[in-house]
Amino acid sequence: MKIATVVGARPQFIKMAPVSEEIRKHFDEIVIHTGQHYDYEMNEIFFKELNIPQPDYNLGVGSGTHGYQTGEMLKKIEKVLIDEKPDMVLVYGDTNSTLAGALAAVKLHIPVAHVEAGLRSFDRRMPEEINRVLTDHISKILFAPTETALNNLKKEGIEEEVYLVGDVMVDAIYRNLPIAEKKSNIMEKLNLQSKEYVLMTLHRPENTDSKEKFRSIISAVMEYEGRIVFPAHLRTIKALKKYGLYEIVEKSKNVKLIDPVGYFDMLVLEKNANKILTDSGGVQKEAYVLKIPCITMRESTEWVETLEDGWNVLVGSDKRKILRMLREFEPKGENHRERFGNGKAAESIVNIIRGEK
Repeated sequence: MKIATVVGARPQFIKMAPVSEEIRKHFDEIVIHTGQHYDYEMNEIFFKELNIPQPDYNLGVGSGTHGYQTGEMLKKIEKVLIDEKPDMVLVYGDTNSTLAGALAAVKLHIPVAHVEAGLRSFDRRMPEEINRVLTDHISKILFAPTETALNNLKKEGIEEEVYLVGDVMVDAIYRNLPIAEKKSNIMEKLNLQSKEYVLMTLHRPENTDSKEKFRSIISAVMEYEGRIVFPAHLRTIKALKKYGLYEIVEKSKNVKLIDPVGYFDMLVLEKNANKILTDSGGVQKEAYVLKIPCITMRESTEWVETLEDGWNVLVGSDKRKILRMLREFEPKGENHRERFGNGKAAESIVNIIRGEK
């Protein structure tokens, strides 16, 4: 049996690593990298650190509008699938790469398996939400990470070939955190002390493409008294420059603006932060697993379990809310459960594909 795995963005490389290792014990796998993330820190470093097989195909699509990016991926993935004739296409998460891989496969009558199925933010303005819903409705096998995701699929009438397997990012954290703590020197490099800084990530278009929202977030961060470590995505750097904020942030005494970091460095920065301020879905989940209080700069989240258990709070781009939570938010700590599985999701996924359900 031949499985084609379609990936294209940082979180997908992380999710793919434990699954790919299990797949290759039993099946042939070809890796199709769409090139959605194409700079070194967002791409090559993850393949090296996580010991992921180099892609068999790098489609080099790069950035662009959603329509352009998805269309280019669809054309190029289709050609690979016609040439390779895989028995199954495996897609991850909710990016344009996910939707393009699923569409290309289903049009060619190749079964699609979706890892991280059933997530819903219930905000159709988010392109990721559209990608999730469409991918789930055209997939043959759906691997749900949580009970909530399973119930979301049931409500939409999707009940066949749906499996609760846990979250593969938990597999990745359990596997890689001990390695990261041995290999990473990011704390020394940045002269950081554990629990004496806030880690910030900011990259979603809903924040970076809105001058009003972006300025409000940056204003809150600049006013905060504590230290903030800010690995900045390329899109974020462009926004800082576009809105005339780059030099102000760069020269700030409390905000340390740094280049994007690899997975090992990111895990260590997350583990040692006293709080995390983010608009990333994956970082919210990593914060929960690592028991770090998370402040999310969005109006909704697909990871509702982190809210229910009190380890995450939504603040949108509201300056007052951001500042209040940076200063005051402290989870009580007693409500922390194994909401995302036990670190054996990859094994479960491959066993199901093998027919051992």
